[in-house]
Amino acid sequence: MLERLRDSARSARADDRREPTFPIGKAADLVGRTPAAIRDAEKDGRLPPPPRTENNRRVGYTLAQLNDMRGLFGTRPWRAADDPCCVVAVQNFKGGVGKSTLSVHLAQYLAIQGYRVALIDCDSQASATTLFGYVPDLDLAEDDTLYPFLRQEEMTSLDYALRKTHFDGLELIPANLRLFQSEYEIAARMARGQGGLIDRLSQGISSIADRFDVIVLDPPPALGAISLSVLRAANALVVPVPPTVMDFSSTAAFLAMLDETIETLAERGFAPSLKFLRFVASKVDENKSMQKELLNLMRTLFGHAMVRTPLKDSAEIDNATARLMTVYELDGPVTSSAVRNRCLTYLDGVNAELELDIRAMWPSHLGRLRKEGLA
Repeated sequence: MLERLRDSARSARADDRREPTFPIGKAADLVGRTPAAIRDAEKDGRLPPPPRTENNRRVGYTLAQLNDMRGLFGTRPWRAADDPCCVVAVQNFKGGVGKSTLSVHLAQYLAIQGYRVALIDCDSQASATTLFGYVPDLDLAEDDTLYPFLRQEEMTSLDYALRKTHFDGLELIPANLRLFQSEYEIAARMARGQGGLIDRLSQGISSIADRFDVIVLDPPPALGAISLSVLRAANALVVPVPPTVMDFSSTAAFLAMLDETIETLAERGFAPSLKFLRFVASKVDENKSMQKELLNLMRTLFGHAMVRTPLKDSAEIDNATARLMTVYELDGPVTSSAVRNRCLTYLDGVNAELELDIRAMWPSHLGRLRKEGLA
């Protein structure tokens, strides 16, 4: 079984990944210009000639080409230099809630929109890392992860661990099983009075934040030293919650524990500073009456903090994950066009709402959002 998993991972290695491509209509929507404007820029040499097949048919544009267009047309959505970098943690202390799936799809969605994004895999299970085509414990050494930075106070930057991905504008700090060792080391050192270690991740993020608009953190599903460090480093929190009795109960316990933890951190001078807290209904199956009831209850309890769009369970996500990929990078539907389109509607809906929350953190974007009635 393990060998089959490794073979599957090798067939989708990071070095073999291709950038997603977009037809001219979709490219124009993403860039914020018309297809005619793109064609005119290609004709007069402001953009390179469009890629074509041997039959002279247009090939889709890569994300890198879209970003070149944004640079030409002045439509990059980047934050201003004096706006804060959004550091968003996708966190729940229960596993199996869709945390890594949401983290990676959010990071890739934001990159597709043209933002400068980093995803930091803080979970030694390394699910997010695997979705980028790595076999974590074969392809990566501990020095490729957060581990050396968390344990060596003389290190001043996380730049050593950042690596490009097949999504232009998206960089990754990967994880592997060795990262788990840092849980014990940090906890032991904190017990000896080195409480400042809880800020170590925050310090590392500060060392690279000026290069990014958004940094997505995928922490472990447990309240350990790394999860506390993530909570301290984040200025935004997204909590995925499947509408099942067990998951909802666990999330209620998570929130109670979170409240106590924040209070304890505040007493010690380490209070997190969250700009927004959002709940995402994940892995939703509305064919199940109990899930519909719980979903309605969640909307009542969480109110405006609840993302309106549910992230429904989809065979397209399952099939993409089985290929160690995401829905955003599949060349076409694995199931059917209808299933794929529904899945993309849910993913885009959730991520678009979170994008608005992120933009509302930036003074340079807030005025425009208010004019459009979006803030």
